Amino acid sequence: MIRRLRRTRPAWNPTALAELADTTGDPFRVLIACILSLRTQDTTTGPAAARLFAVAATPADMLKLPAPRIARLIYPVGFYRTKARVILGICRDLLERFEGRVPDTLDELLTLNGVGRKTANLVVTMGFGKPGICVDTHVHRISNRLGYVRTKNPEETEMALRARLPRRFWIDYNDLLVGFGQNICAPISPRCSVCPVRPLCRRVGVTSSR
Repeated sequence: MIRRLRRTRPAWNPTALAELADTTGDPFRVLIACILSLRTQDTTTGPAAARLFAVAATPADMLKLPAPRIARLIYPVGFYRTKARVILGICRDLLERFEGRVPDTLDELLTLNGVGRKTANLVVTMGFGKPGICVDTHVHRISNRLGYVRTKNPEETEMALRARLPRRFWIDYNDLLVGFGQNICAPISPRCSVCPVRPLCRRVGVTSSR
């Protein structure tokens, strides 16, 4: 399934967060862009991250900005005022506890206020190139729809995938399935007629499709 999605990817043209926000290889940018992306469309996240990083691209520089200015720079991402305060708290933590560096382990990342498992896994994979499985609503839904796992929530899905999915596929899994879920395997009435992996899918829970 993953090999088919990789081959057909240009046809459904998913937009990766790393490409939108120009974060590849910079764990700090990945971390902040992930915070901005929560409950926000990619088309909004990318420009907002670019505006913010043009002014401050390190924890030290970010702390020089007052929360209202960060909020203005990242507007209109969802909960922009709250995210501005979260970003400052994370930057303060990075300087006080990690000498200004972004930690490269899930356990350490999860100690940062405002960082959940989804964000931590994305930082590990996109920022450090280490194996991790980021599970959002798309990954949770599609993994169950395929019949690959049978789980009730994203955290259960992450644990199930860690136990079953070969590690060589971990890094690509989220990026592939998010774009696939946005463009083909929609929550309601998925586009099964043009799906490149339909022969491999059990279509669990699908009652109508296009």
